[in-house]
Amino acid sequence: MKPSLILINPWIYDFAAYDLWSKPLGLLSLATDLRRKGFDIHFIDCMDVDHPAMIEHSTLKSPKRRQYGTGKFWRQIISKPTALEGTDRPYSRYGLLPEIFEEAVRRIKNPSAILVTSLMTYWYPGVFEAIRRTRKIHPEVPVILGGGYARLCRDHAIRYSNADRVVSARGIPAIYDTLENLGISIPGEVPDETKPHYPAFDLLRKNHYICLMTSTGCPYRCHYCASHFLFPEFIQTDPDEILAEILFWHRKWDIRDFAFYDDALLVSSNTHTEVLLDRVARFNLDLRFHTPNAIHVREITKPIARLLHQTGFQTIRLGLEASDSGKRWDLDKKISKGDFSRAMEHLRGAGFHPGQIGAYIMMGLPGQSPDAVAETIHHADRCGAIPYLAEYSPIPHTQLWEKAVDTSMFDLSSEPLFHNNSLLPCWDSTQKRQIPRLKQLVSQVREKHR
Repeated sequence: MKPSLILINPWIYDFAAYDLWSKPLGLLSLATDLRRKGFDIHFIDCMDVDHPAMIEHSTLKSPKRRQYGTGKFWRQIISKPTALEGTDRPYSRYGLLPEIFEEAVRRIKNPSAILVTSLMTYWYPGVFEAIRRTRKIHPEVPVILGGGYARLCRDHAIRYSNADRVVSARGIPAIYDTLENLGISIPGEVPDETKPHYPAFDLLRKNHYICLMTSTGCPYRCHYCASHFLFPEFIQTDPDEILAEILFWHRKWDIRDFAFYDDALLVSSNTHTEVLLDRVARFNLDLRFHTPNAIHVREITKPIARLLHQTGFQTIRLGLEASDSGKRWDLDKKISKGDFSRAMEHLRGAGFHPGQIGAYIMMGLPGQSPDAVAETIHHADRCGAIPYLAEYSPIPHTQLWEKAVDTSMFDLSSEPLFHNNSLLPCWDSTQKRQIPRLKQLVSQVREKHR
C-alpha cells in the first residue's frame, strides 16, 4: 500500500478576505510532485466554497460568486486574538466549519505525515488551528509546516506553531529532506511521463479558474516586496510549456478563466510573454486572462497592449503604487515619469475600457502622507484607470522592514498579527482619519468611469 500524506490549505483568520483567484498554487504543485514520487495524497482545502456539507448543513450565509470565478468565502465571526482586541472591526474565520474539517481529517487512516501550508504572516491563527485540530485526531503523526509565513517568520513559527518541523528552505527538495529526516522513506516510483505534471487542481472539488505561474522571482527589488527573498532568482518557464498547460486545462476541463500569479509577467516579454500570447492567439480560443498580481507599467508597449487585448485579457491590474516621483526611489525603480500615462494610452488604444484597467495604489507606507495618496488617485483618474487602494503590510526581509518597525506603534518584530494591512500599522491616528476621504475619492473616480 502506498504511504499517504495529508496536505492542508488552512483557514484565513482576518478582518476581511476575498477570493480574487486565490488558490494554494505552491501546495498543489507539491502535491503533483509527491504523487509522481509514489505518495497517496489526501488534500483538505479549508477554503473550499463548494463543499457539499457546507452547502447542505451550514447555517452560514452562502458566499456569493461573481464573474470570472471570483467571489466571497464562507465566513464565521469569531473572537479576536488578544493582540487585536482594541481593533473595532469584526474578526472572522473564513472557510469550512471546524467540525467539517475534522470529519475530513478523521476519514484519512494512518497518514505518514501532515503537511500544512501558510501564506500571509498575519494569517497564522488559521494555520495553528489546522495543526491543533489535526493533532487531536492523529496525535502521533508528524506535522510539517511550510509556505510564506514559515519562511518569513521562521522563529515565530518554530516557537508557537506546534509543528514538528518548520520548512524555511526554498523548493520542493527541502520537503523531501524533511520527510527523510522524520524517517519517512520516499517510495521512489518511476514517474509516468505520460501524465501531465501541472499543479494538482484535480484535487480541488470544483475549478472555477486555473492559476498560472510562468516565472518565479522578479528582477525589480521593490522595497516593500519580499519576492527577492522568497525567490532569489528570476526564472521564466518556456512559453511552449505554458501554452501546453493552458490548452490542457481548457480542452480537458473546459476552463476559460486563467489568472497569472507572476510577479514580473511582462519582463523580457520578447522571449517570453509575447511568444506565449502570440501562440495563444493562433488558436483563437475563447479564453479570459487576469493579472491580480499586477503587471509592470513600463513593460507595456503598443504591441504588448494589442496582444493582451487580442488574447482575451479581461482584468488588467497595474502597479502604480505612488505618483510622487520624489518618493518613488524610496520604493522601487520600476516606473519613471510618463510611464503610466504611456501605458494607459497603449491599453486604451488597444481597446481596453476603463472598467478593465485598475491601478494599485499603496496606502499606509511609513512616511507617506494621505495627500500623496490622494494625488496618486487623481493621477490614475487623469490617465483613465480605476484606482484600487492597496493597504501596506510590513513584511520581514524586505528593505522597508526596518523603517516600518521604527515607524509603527505596534510591535511588528514580535507579533505577526500586527503585519495586517487592515491595521495600517505604519500610519498614526491623524493619518488614519484621512482614510474616509481617500476612499471617497476612489468611489468618485469609479462612479465617473461606470
